[in-house]
Amino acid sequence: MALARMTRVVGNIIHSSKEYICVMQLHSPVPEERLREVLEEFRGVIYQRPPLRSSVKRALRKKRINEIELLEYTGKYALLRIDCEAGTYMRKLCWDAGLVLGVGAHMRELRRIRTGPFHEDKNLVRMHDVAMALIRLRLEGKEDLLRKVVLPGEYSVCHIPKVIVRDSAVESIVHGASLAVPGIVMVQDTIKKGDTVAMLTGKGELIGLGVAEMDAETIIQSEKGIAVKPKRIIMEPGIYPRMWRRQGQDSQ
Repeated sequence: MALARMTRVVGNIIHSSKEYICVMQLHSPVPEERLREVLEEFRGVIYQRPPLRSSVKRALRKKRINEIELLEYTGKYALLRIDCEAGTYMRKLCWDAGLVLGVGAHMRELRRIRTGPFHEDKNLVRMHDVAMALIRLRLEGKEDLLRKVVLPGEYSVCHIPKVIVRDSAVESIVHGASLAVPGIVMVQDTIKKGDTVAMLTGKGELIGLGVAEMDAETIIQSEKGIAVKPKRIIMEPGIYPRMWRRQGQDSQ
């Protein structure tokens, strides 16, 4: 759940990697070693066609399984932890694993435990916690619980590469200008052309999201050129001085 201007980055979070705890029911028992061998075959890039009851077109597509771990196995039920690319269907993964095993299988239970940087054991809360925080604020005027419930918006971009922007370039970006190389103080060395990046101020404030027009090495070696084109601007106008306007006035 995002508040105010942070709703603009929800799409980026939704389409980030996911982690699940899944119960797969086998239609007939198989040796545990055989099950582990088959599950290992699904690690990496796989082909997957969405199931009949799905919200997307049933076209064959590639998806990446980063990790697939067998936590428990009873001979009938297999408890799995799966880290995967967004858009991967767990019930189809269980079905396909059953086909490879030759005994058939289906998904019995599923719980998502992570989306992007948000993990249920680290930084997620229940709606009951939100309600208690609001009650404490309204009745006692204390914000301590609310500050634990509402995280800074910058947390939502922890999982994507970042660019640190000079203070003099911030306001022009907020008004829609592209980020040029001279306006960059620091760049994460994993950035590739076409990547979605987070633009931050030197203080760590989120300016917005953009699309890299250069890779990190090119940005470091260049003295000019457009490095990032804005995609979603989060910061409100007027927080940083309008240096780009002052320069125009000085040249007159």
